[in-house]
Amino acid sequence: MRDYVILTDSCCDLSAEMAAELELQVLPLSFVMEDREYFNYLDNRDIDPGDFYSRLRGGALGTTSAINVAVFTDIMTHLAEQDKDVLCISFSSGLSTTYQSACIAAEDVAAAHPGSRILVCDSRAASLGQGLLVYLAAQEKRKGKTLEEVRDFVEERKNHICHWFTVDDLNHLKRGGRVSAAAALLGTMLQMKPVLHVDGEGHLIPVSKVRGRKASVSALLEKMDELVDDPSVVFISHGDCEEEAKGLAEAIRARYKVDKLVINYVGPVIGNHSGPGTLALFFQGKHK
Repeated sequence: MRDYVILTDSCCDLSAEMAAELELQVLPLSFVMEDREYFNYLDNRDIDPGDFYSRLRGGALGTTSAINVAVFTDIMTHLAEQDKDVLCISFSSGLSTTYQSACIAAEDVAAAHPGSRILVCDSRAASLGQGLLVYLAAQEKRKGKTLEEVRDFVEERKNHICHWFTVDDLNHLKRGGRVSAAAALLGTMLQMKPVLHVDGEGHLIPVSKVRGRKASVSALLEKMDELVDDPSVVFISHGDCEEEAKGLAEAIRARYKVDKLVINYVGPVIGNHSGPGTLALFFQGKHK
């Protein structure tokens, strides 16, 4: 049986150390800020997360780009020439064209290399929600599961990866078209904090608004209480608010028996749209 590689992109928001330990191939998305292009490498070689969020707080704006077909074609061709098959798990098609690019490249490379198997899954996930799905897939691979078995696992499990998050500044969501200018102004005046999630189609959906940051963080815990099915692995990402992320982690550990809890930054490609102060919780639930 040919060996296979799990390929994903940097919107998984895993640390570089964790990606290496899981033996992943990770392609970076990119963004432009203050007339310079940066690549969202997991090791932060192009820009430090603290610096990125400091610039956002200072009023800098960025524009983000998906991974194009040529980049996927290069890595898939390289792996095919090494006699390795590929399972690609991409950033949500509801938020980026990265998945579509991966599908086009996979078809082209498979046609040019008969016998190569290149399977592409739409994670319908973002940030450490995508990271959690990739992590679980890597565990299945370690159990000796075949390429097709892990693909089938991903397609089933992605419907149970819950994403719940809150943001501190509605103006970043306003720029991304997620809330209206009037709602952002009124919400800011009233200290309203939105609670959002990523739905089954991989789209970002505002669910409710609560008054104050403490209430919005409590709402994340309430959603976990309502939906959690398997609390053994929990991931938390944050937009430069690590102490709040640690506080959320402590509250979860007090409620559940958690075997693995990962905290990391929301990367700059997603953070450009969600802003500083984003706090996101990811877990396996009864449904998404």
